[in-house]
Amino acid sequence: MTENGNVFSLGDKHPQIADDVFIAPGAQVMGDVTIGKGSSIWFNCVLRGDVNTIEVGEGTNIQDGTVVHVSRRTHPTVIGSNVLIGHMAMVHGCILKDWSFVGLGSIVMDGCVVEEDGMLAAGAMLTPGKVIGKGELWGGRPAKLMRTLTEEQITSNRTASPHYAQLAQVYRSELKVD
Repeated sequence: MTENGNVFSLGDKHPQIADDVFIAPGAQVMGDVTIGKGSSIWFNCVLRGDVNTIEVGEGTNIQDGTVVHVSRRTHPTVIGSNVLIGHMAMVHGCILKDWSFVGLGSIVMDGCVVEEDGMLAAGAMLTPGKVIGKGELWGGRPAKLMRTLTEEQITSNRTASPHYAQLAQVYRSELKVD
C-alpha cells in the first residue's frame, strides 16, 4: 500500500516495489530503491536511493523514523530478507544479511556488514567497515562484540519479522484516513 505522494522517481531512477509492501503514510521512498514482497516501511521512514542503490529483500521490517541512505559510488545499501530494523535507526551504505537485527536508535555506517542472525543492540554505533558475525551481539558506541546469541535468542529474534509482516497486512487493509 502506498499513499499518494510518498514514493518518488528521481530522474530516471524509479522505485521498484512489490505489490503487497506496506509503506506507511509519512514514509518517503525515492530513487533507485527495490523493496521485496511482504516488506514493511513504517511511519516517517526515509529510503533515499539518490546516488546509489538500496535493495530491501522480502519480509523485512523497517520501523518508524528510520533513515536508509547510501554512499556515492562506493557503498549501496543492501538489506536482506526477514531483517528487523528498529525505530529511529540510521542505516548507511552497508549490508544487512537475512535475519539480521538492528536495534532501536542504532547506527550502521559505510562498509559495515551484519551477518545472518547478527544483532546490533539498541543505541549502538557500528563504525565504518565493521562486521558483526553470524549470531553475534554487538553493542556500545563504538559497538564491540558483547557475546554470542543463544539458539533460543536467535529463534526469538526470528519471530519478529513475520509478526511485523502480518501486522503490515492488517494496516494495508484497515488503515483509513479520517
